[in-house]
Amino acid sequence: MILKKWEALPEQLRTDEVKPYYEILNKKRLSLVFKRVFDIVAAAIMLLILSPVFLVLAIAIKVDSPGPVFYRQVRVTQYGKEFRIFKFRSMVSNADKIGTQVTVGNDSRITRVGKLIRKCRLDEICQLIDILRGTMTFVGTRPEVPKYVAEYTPEMMATLLLPAGVTSEASIFYRDEDRLLEGAVDVDKAYLHDVLPGKMYYNLNAIENFGFFHDIKVMFMTVFAVLGKEYVHEKADDDKMKESGQ
Repeated sequence: MILKKWEALPEQLRTDEVKPYYEILNKKRLSLVFKRVFDIVAAAIMLLILSPVFLVLAIAIKVDSPGPVFYRQVRVTQYGKEFRIFKFRSMVSNADKIGTQVTVGNDSRITRVGKLIRKCRLDEICQLIDILRGTMTFVGTRPEVPKYVAEYTPEMMATLLLPAGVTSEASIFYRDEDRLLEGAVDVDKAYLHDVLPGKMYYNLNAIENFGFFHDIKVMFMTVFAVLGKEYVHEKADDDKMKESGQ
């Protein structure tokens, strides 16, 4: 995983707000190399081991509802580059054309099989393919759709210094995001103002504390969260979360 020179970054990342985060990562280039090597080796092994699970999920999705096995939505990753993410389809075909681009609780677009695989986060295991491609990493800021990235504050842009991640502390603490948005009159507005700033607090904090072993810790937290462990952010952090959304 190579960090570009400051002068080679896209213009929207060469700002005073992003500079401190860049300097932190620039001092940890060796850790970035270890991170990429780990991504390649671990993703390859997991793809081999989980191939039977991929087959079962593909069959279940096709039998449950018409449409493709994979959902290939455009997301944003490192340096603002757009890519088409791999996810096992958990909603009806063309769901993003008949509703918002975030999911709310009891979303009618979610299929029967989709409810099960979303609960266990099995819809995201095919992102191992994205990790091998280099468009994603195991631990990092979850990739947003372009229209939400367009609303990032200058400081939030720092999260684009690294590839998008399959999991993160933000995704663990906000795993009930769909319930937080349930009942909102304007879901997109509620997400941008009530959810995204809180998630970005954790994402930016992760860059400040970046390290290979910190990534391993987050991966274990993710496993425990899937198995039922509850993680709740501290109320003392609320003010900082609000600041990250300014």
